[in-house]
Amino acid sequence: MTLEILTSDALAPLRHGFFTRRGGASSGVFAGLNCGGGSSDLSEAVAINRSRVAGAMGVQSDRLVTVHQVHSAEVATIETPTATPMRADAMVTRQHGLALGVLTADCQPVLFADRGAGVVGAAHAGWRGALGGILEATLEAMEALGARREDTAAVIGPTISQRAYEVGPEFLDAFLSEDPDSARFFAAGQGDRMQFDLPGFSLARLRGAGIGQAAWTRHCTYSDPERFFSYRRSVHVGEADYGRLISTIRL
Repeated sequence: MTLEILTSDALAPLRHGFFTRRGGASSGVFAGLNCGGGSSDLSEAVAINRSRVAGAMGVQSDRLVTVHQVHSAEVATIETPTATPMRADAMVTRQHGLALGVLTADCQPVLFADRGAGVVGAAHAGWRGALGGILEATLEAMEALGARREDTAAVIGPTISQRAYEVGPEFLDAFLSEDPDSARFFAAGQGDRMQFDLPGFSLARLRGAGIGQAAWTRHCTYSDPERFFSYRRSVHVGEADYGRLISTIRL
């Protein structure tokens, strides 16, 4: 099966892609394009999958750069690939021929580009990272390389949608203590449960930060098991582990 790569006009003509799970070498619960080295999948299969992604991005495997994601607001500025991934949840670069990649399985992959300045970025933004400022930190790191936020586009790729994201009252409290206006991103669920709109929250944060363009591809990871891995879905169906999707961008 060939790779399936979702793209956005907002980032064109730069080479980029939100890769689905289709077209990979993994099997079982990881069936398809699992690019998560931290999963219990066969390391050989993950290496093959990452090699296929690198090929689709037009780079050698060692030029596909990822980080050790820790749900932080840390951003790494990438000049050259390193043997050991840095601890961060976003990357920015102005170097040509480097593909920045983030791994997700319900969290948001966010790809950034100021095409005129020749600066790109990629962020892993779960609820902790989005609330903690990873999106704004990515814009700041891009500006340090010469980008202008009003000329920057950001696209959120496949992520868990509001209808599939049930949370408890303590989750709501964490957001309201930061900004009472965040209540607009929550809808009533069953009992004391709420439904959280993660991409809606992040789009608002990006626009509030003064970005030129922000969009979501409107793909829900939880609701489409044929195309996307989902941590939450794997828990609900009792699977022992789950695959990770990769999203990439390069100059």
